Amino acid sequence: MENKLQELTQKLYNEGVEKANVEAEKILAEAKSDAEKLKQNAEKDAQKIIADAKQKSAEIKKNVDAELALASKQSIRTVKQQVTDMIVSKVIDEPIKKAFDDVKFVKEIIEAVVKNWNPQKNEAIDLSVLLPADLEKEFAKFFTAKSGQELNANLELSFSDSLKGGFKVGPVDGSYKISFSEEDFENFFKSYLRPKTIEMLYPGE
Repeated sequence: MENKLQELTQKLYNEGVEKANVEAEKILAEAKSDAEKLKQNAEKDAQKIIADAKQKSAEIKKNVDAELALASKQSIRTVKQQVTDMIVSKVIDEPIKKAFDDVKFVKEIIEAVVKNWNPQKNEAIDLSVLLPADLEKEFAKFFTAKSGQELNANLELSFSDSLKGGFKVGPVDGSYKISFSEEDFENFFKSYLRPKTIEMLYPGE
């Protein structure tokens, strides 16, 4: 009787140990499977992070390269423009200033403008001419003598301290005035010479 009880106890013990071993192996297998999944997910996440970082880095490099190229082009363009402006100014500024300092030259320009204001010349016109104040002595007598039949125009002369060179002309009613200042002539000639100078300095552009 005692032997049978011992056998039963041993049998139950063995079955319990076997079940525990099976359960332990199952738990261990599931743990290994979960660990493998976590590892795979972690590797995927790491690869994605690395790929995103590489893509971001490539985009930043591309943007930086583009900005550097643009800045370089703008710098070169600015330098070329400055060189061109210096040359054009050297060629134009001084000669025009000298020309407008020549009272005879300015008188001839005004005469030409007035004579051609009304090409039909079928009736006298009334014009207002604005000149620099420091030329009043030179011009007042001259254009008083020149007006009337010779120019076919009645000239109203006025002088201003604000006008430093050249002159302005327009109808007496003041509806508009056309400016013939040093700056106007400089801008006119520069607009013509600048592209020619660029073509000469930088052919093919």
